[in-house]
Amino acid sequence: MYQTLTLTRDNKVATVTLNRPDVRNAFNETTIAEITQVFNELSGDTSIRAIVLAANGPAFCAGADLNWMKKMADYTHAENVADAGQLAAMLAAIYTCTKPVVAQVQGDCYAGGMGLVATCDVIVSVDTAQFCLSEVKLGLIPATISPYVIKAMGENAARRYFLTAERFDAAQALRIGFVHEVVAADALTSKVAEIVKALVTNSPNAVAQAKVLVREVGGGEITSELIANTVEGIAAIRASEEGREGVRSFLEKRKPSWLV
Repeated sequence: MYQTLTLTRDNKVATVTLNRPDVRNAFNETTIAEITQVFNELSGDTSIRAIVLAANGPAFCAGADLNWMKKMADYTHAENVADAGQLAAMLAAIYTCTKPVVAQVQGDCYAGGMGLVATCDVIVSVDTAQFCLSEVKLGLIPATISPYVIKAMGENAARRYFLTAERFDAAQALRIGFVHEVVAADALTSKVAEIVKALVTNSPNAVAQAKVLVREVGGGEITSELIANTVEGIAAIRASEEGREGVRSFLEKRKPSWLV
C-alpha cells in the first residue's frame, strides 16, 4: 500500500515505520501524504489502542528530502503555502490522533524529523542519537514544526537551538525535556514495548480524552472558562460507558471490560 513507509499490526498495536533508509528517511511529498493518510485511518480504527512511530536504517529522519527541496526552490509563494499546508496537516494528524503515539528513535533526528517526533505523546531515544534544528544554516526557519517542537522542549531551549543550529545528543534532549527516555540500542525495543503495554491496558476513551485534556489545558491561563471546561470534562467522562465500567470494576475488584 505504501511507497515510503510500512504498517504492521500486532494485536492492539500498530507500528508505522519510515522506510527510506537510503536517504536517511528524509521525507518528500509522498511521505507526507502517506503519513497523513495512515494516521488518519488509525485514529478511527477501534481495534488499535496504541501506535509506534519507528524508522528503518541508521537514521530516524533527516528532515526534508534534497530532491524535494530542489523542486521547492522554484515554487511560487502560493505553491510554497500549499506545500507547507500539507506538511502542517501531516504533523496535526499525528498530534491529534485519538491513539497514543510512541516515537521509537533509533538514530539521528534532524530538522523536520524533530517535528515528527515532537508530535508524539511519548518519545524514547537510543543514547547514540543526535538531534539538530538545522534550518537557519540553509537560510530557513523551522516554522511549520515550531508549535510542536517548542511545546516539547520549551521556549528557552528552542530559542537556543533554533538560532544556533547546534547538534545535541540524546542526553541533552532528555535534560531539556524533548525526549522522555534514553536507553541503549539493545534496550530500545523492550522499553517501547513496556510503555505500549502500559498504554493498551488503559481505557481507550479515557486515553483519547486525556490527550485532548493536555492539548487544551497545557500552556494556557487558568481562567474561569478553563476551570468550567475541566469540570464539564470530568463530569462527562464519569458518565461515559467506560467511565462507569472502570469505577464499577474497581469497586467489584475485577478487570474492566476493555481488558477482557
